[in-house]
Amino acid sequence: MYESAAIPVGSYFILTIMELKRVVVTGLGALTPVGNDVKSMWEAMKQGKSGCAPITSFDSEKYKTHFACEVKDFDISSLLDRKEARKMDRFAHFAVWTANEAIKDAGLDLEQENLERIGSIWASGMGGLHGIEEDLMPFGAGDGTPRFSPFYIPKAIINMGAGHISLTFGLKGINYGVASACSSSGHAIASAFDAIRLGRADIIVTGGSDADITYSGIGGFNSMHALSTRNDSPETASRPFSKSRDGFVLGEGAACLILEELEHAKARGAKIYAEMVGAGMNADAFHMTAPDSEGRGAARVMKEAMNDADITPDKVDYINAHGTSTPLGDICELKAIQSVWGEDAYRLNISSTKSMTGHMMGASGAVEAVATVMAVKDGIVPPTINHEDGDEDENIDYRLNFTFNKAQQRDLRYALSNSFGFGGQNVCLLFKKW
Repeated sequence: MYESAAIPVGSYFILTIMELKRVVVTGLGALTPVGNDVKSMWEAMKQGKSGCAPITSFDSEKYKTHFACEVKDFDISSLLDRKEARKMDRFAHFAVWTANEAIKDAGLDLEQENLERIGSIWASGMGGLHGIEEDLMPFGAGDGTPRFSPFYIPKAIINMGAGHISLTFGLKGINYGVASACSSSGHAIASAFDAIRLGRADIIVTGGSDADITYSGIGGFNSMHALSTRNDSPETASRPFSKSRDGFVLGEGAACLILEELEHAKARGAKIYAEMVGAGMNADAFHMTAPDSEGRGAARVMKEAMNDADITPDKVDYINAHGTSTPLGDICELKAIQSVWGEDAYRLNISSTKSMTGHMMGASGAVEAVATVMAVKDGIVPPTINHEDGDEDENIDYRLNFTFNKAQQRDLRYALSNSFGFGGQNVCLLFKKW
């Protein structure tokens, strides 16, 4: 793969051709409602387990929705001391936790690496919502005297996921945060991919984290009529591509990928999960919160990812769909898939792992990228759970293979992972079997 570059020489530019470097996945980390590491998460996904249950972190009685996909049994004190942990929001705890798992999984000896060539590009859709509420709610209920923590701003800002990864592990390379709502961590991974293939880093610790199951998180999405209210059966509430879907289920958590330049990985004898070969990024320019009704932006972004890798649609075997379980979003994504693949769409496996994890906002793209990498590596497509016989939407073509309720074995050559965010921001990642 090649890219042209203009090199300034005096008052002239010389057009050169440089070879883009290849990028592989050498480490993974996850903290999700269905498992607190990659192994347990992947086993739960293969078995079709739901991570949804009644909310435990606060009293949701006065809300329309009383359930969510919470991370369970998480204790940051096993990694960070209490003093350091108090300076960080929950989303940053998630970031450092999964980065630690991924770095260990990659077998990286940071003392032997050039830390100036290792960076972190980390995403969050909402940032420090817990910390914001901790300070604002007492202030609003009090006498109006401002009593803000000195850590209020550092805990709230989105870039501190990347910042704390850098501080914790001593990484001195590229370091910044990404925010594009539900597509945030997809954009972070795409940006890390570009940084490595352009030679700006050898390794990027990348992914995303969000912790939005709070008073304002649930309340805000309830006011938009975005969340499911299936309070009598929360474990079945996230039901992408089913007629009875009534909104998404809010989730929380994080996932991390170690992206590494191929020759660097080979030189240190790293194991390789998959190769990342393409990414697409674009915008709908359609509506603040609704997707393009015909899925045109989604169709273009999948084409862009495949064009980036110089492959044709017939090479792709699996799409990890954005699949949020919203009445409009699911249909728009399927329109996009059918417009790109035509009759060949019936050959694809399609699934939405949000049926199990809920919608983890800015972390979703990273969690789904990890699931897609594991699917390619193991030759197993995780299911879309909660579909029942007769629960069929007349607007959805059920000849498509949604991998309903049970994982399917399949040799996957290439797989796509889609993420679409409020603001019409689209990203698609493409992974190849190693």
